[in-house]
Amino acid sequence: MSTEKLPPSYQHLQARYPDYLTAVERLGTTAREAGPLDEKTSHLIQLAAAAAIRSEGAVHSHVRRALAAGATPDEIRHSLMLLTSTIGFPTVTAALSWADDILKQG
Repeated sequence: MSTEKLPPSYQHLQARYPDYLTAVERLGTTAREAGPLDEKTSHLIQLAAAAAIRSEGAVHSHVRRALAAGATPDEIRHSLMLLTSTIGFPTVTAALSWADDILKQG
């Protein structure tokens, strides 16, 4: 992911604590590589978790990552809609609007 797409807060952390951010990124990579799920599925799962904790920034990040891993906008939206009975309609609606922030850019 290019630096220009990263949120300013992330860029600030990256500049100030590069070793810390490298470790966080390695942890994510290691967790994805530890099992049989492909990268796209992994990011859709992480997207669902981001929606569940109402983290707009993480939803943005995992929409970008899921797209880069080959997910379609329909797959991204569907993965969020599937959460309705678990996390509720208002939370899903918010997550869909955050996903659209990114999907409308491309």
